[in-house]
Amino acid sequence: MRIGIGKFVPMLGGFVLALAFVPNALAACGGLSSSLVQPSSWQPQVGRTMLLRASLALSSGREYDDDENAAIVGFWHVKFVSDGISSGIPGGVPKGAPVDAGYSQWHSDGTEIMNSGGRAPNTGDFCLGVWAQVGPHQYRLNHFAAAWDPTKGELDSAGNPVGALVGPANIKELVTLSPDGNSFAGSFSIDQYDESNNHLAHLEGTITGTRITVNTQPSSVF
Repeated sequence: MRIGIGKFVPMLGGFVLALAFVPNALAACGGLSSSLVQPSSWQPQVGRTMLLRASLALSSGREYDDDENAAIVGFWHVKFVSDGISSGIPGGVPKGAPVDAGYSQWHSDGTEIMNSGGRAPNTGDFCLGVWAQVGPHQYRLNHFAAAWDPTKGELDSAGNPVGALVGPANIKELVTLSPDGNSFAGSFSIDQYDESNNHLAHLEGTITGTRITVNTQPSSVF
């Protein structure tokens, strides 16, 4: 997935979702709470034998069966669009502006990885997250990346900057899976910090995802 690159002020060139590169026209973790894991005990019962359903409780405190919890697992084509709420970004990011697009994998162990189409590979276009189910068909993602500014740093032999570390970028998502399990939609926020924990910028928007399968054709991801 390719996105047009515009003249948006490159203050945060290292922003993981390319906040400094928007088009000219505009510009949780899955796991178990240790308190829920306890040794089994012998409890004699009177009467006929009964089978009791057992389930694993997520760290959110709610219970879901394995099938529902695994529904988000898979390979996704994702798109991020600004809702017009931002701070710390000169000129702001207009509502409806494409922010990023790429490919994301949600794994059954509660981890996630994304290949961002809005960032050049030489500045790092992969970022990592963890997720948890927080409601029926609803999932929360907490995602971090080491953001770089490609316009700064020492110069290479050709006189071009090699880039400089800005600091951690935190991307949070809350998405709801469709009934057929082939798409999701929800909200995202991005907060950029420097290495001294100073908050540099904030952006909010909507995210959509379309499941990629072994039968998905290239024309469907444009």
